[in-house]
Amino acid sequence: MATQATGADPATTQDTTASTQDAATTQDAATTRGAAATRAAAAPRTAVPGRARTSAKGEQTRARLIAAARILLAGGEAGRFTTRNVAALSGVSHGMCHYHFADRTDLIVAVVADLGPEWITPLEEAVAGPGGYAERAERVLTLLTRPESPDLARLHAALHWLALNDERVRVALEAEYGRWRSCFVRLFRALADERGGDTDPAPLGEAFAAAVDGIAAIGSLDGTVDSALVLRTLLDSLASTVGPRR
Repeated sequence: MATQATGADPATTQDTTASTQDAATTQDAATTRGAAATRAAAAPRTAVPGRARTSAKGEQTRARLIAAARILLAGGEAGRFTTRNVAALSGVSHGMCHYHFADRTDLIVAVVADLGPEWITPLEEAVAGPGGYAERAERVLTLLTRPESPDLARLHAALHWLALNDERVRVALEAEYGRWRSCFVRLFRALADERGGDTDPAPLGEAFAAAVDGIAAIGSLDGTVDSALVLRTLLDSLASTVGPRR
């Protein structure tokens, strides 16, 4: 079945036509009209997936598709994840699914971005919030020791599995984890600034991020691990190394 390109709208065609006419000042009128018509026709097929849309209905449809994709992935369907199955679950036609998402990978990448506000944004806000290092660290620890929802945990597991076989998914997921890890680097940078030290916060932040990831994995298998105590002990130990060079 033929598919439509992602996010094309009349404004794209008008913009493309106008830019073609401006660029064709050295051509005759017939050539200009031909080039403009050709580019206007091609614009919907080359639109960038995920571009901003002005249609509220279109945004609602896109959100329904992403929500359905999340349900399938969280349900352990990563191995059989298809745009057709997502469209069926969301009550949207398969053709409309491909109007919003060029392919299966495009939809998975949209899910990766959709998760950010749930696990990265709160951490960014905790680090950037008011107060000194102690207050920021306490907010961070509170977030890290809060139980993760089972659906979110399964989603992350599914996305990691998909990233092993799809480079675009890997790159998207890597970028999100980069944002997440940078929060811990900024936390230790705040401590270094507060103490007037010259300690490089990057290794400390990356080390703590790795520990957080490891504790989460252990906790999913062994519920007896006191993750709050372990993370607080590690954070305090790393913080004790920050200060002026002696």
